[in-house]
Amino acid sequence: MRFKGLDLNLLVVLDALLAERNLSAAAHRINLSQPAMSAAVARLRDFFGDELFSMNGRERILTSRAVALGPAVRDALLRIQSSIISSDPFDPNRSDRRFRIIISDFATLVFFEKVVERVAREAPAVTFELLPLDDNPNELLRRGDIDFVILPDMFMSGAHPSVALFDEKLVCVGCAANKQLPRQLTFERYLSMRHVCVRFGRWRKPSMEELFLLEHGLKRRVEVEVQGFSMVPPMVSGTARISSVPLRLVKHFEKTFPLKVVELPLPLPVFTEAVQWLANHNSDPASIWMREIMVQEASRLATPANPREAPSAPGLVSAATAHSHVA
Repeated sequence: MRFKGLDLNLLVVLDALLAERNLSAAAHRINLSQPAMSAAVARLRDFFGDELFSMNGRERILTSRAVALGPAVRDALLRIQSSIISSDPFDPNRSDRRFRIIISDFATLVFFEKVVERVAREAPAVTFELLPLDDNPNELLRRGDIDFVILPDMFMSGAHPSVALFDEKLVCVGCAANKQLPRQLTFERYLSMRHVCVRFGRWRKPSMEELFLLEHGLKRRVEVEVQGFSMVPPMVSGTARISSVPLRLVKHFEKTFPLKVVELPLPLPVFTEAVQWLANHNSDPASIWMREIMVQEASRLATPANPREAPSAPGLVSAATAHSHVA
């Protein structure tokens, strides 16, 4: 089909090429043969009067024209998909929809496993692909490569709609037998102790407590660096190390690892875990259904007791609030 001289099928080719930046990978993405892909690229170059990309060794460098076309082409294809192709009523009992979601290990363990259990009952053919935290989740969301991002709302882009799921806070944890971790942890003692820190993605993005320390020009003694919060309990168990993790995750692991939890001596606010989706999916029945389930399951989460209020329990030693020494 042509629209003002442009074969609209070529938009699919251009979108794949911009996403993959590799002819073979782009051809595989849209099920074209290599010769057909090369011919389509030649037609795109002819229509736009631009080379679209050049080769620098093995690296494919996009022209400024190709970069400028990318968002408009992706948006047009997403609108066609959401407004025309996906306009049929959504029936959970019959759907085989696969949702691709960027989510942390923490949110998976304390929240999303409950969503998966419920969906398995109500829509047995619906499946999930849970992806690790990416260095640029907003771009994946914009391109429609993922359906949802579940992150603290402070890290989300304002370009897409979102809704709050649940509130959470960071606490300091160590081994229950760690005699170096006092019930009231001062800021000076916190900095001097051996730490397990969590950094995310290929660019090793810091977690909230590390961001706070960096902003104030402060350093702590990092002995172990891990890629997710769920790796912290085995790294502090049987050691003098401490770490900062979400309180719900401590409750999740307390039956497996004997942990001591105390208040962080840092003035960190409670953060809100939220879910975000592409604006073009606002009216997508499947997306609406999935969002409603997530919000409903989040509302059922019990609020974990504050460490200062929690009674002592096997494997979990409660502690009073420490006073912050940060100016």
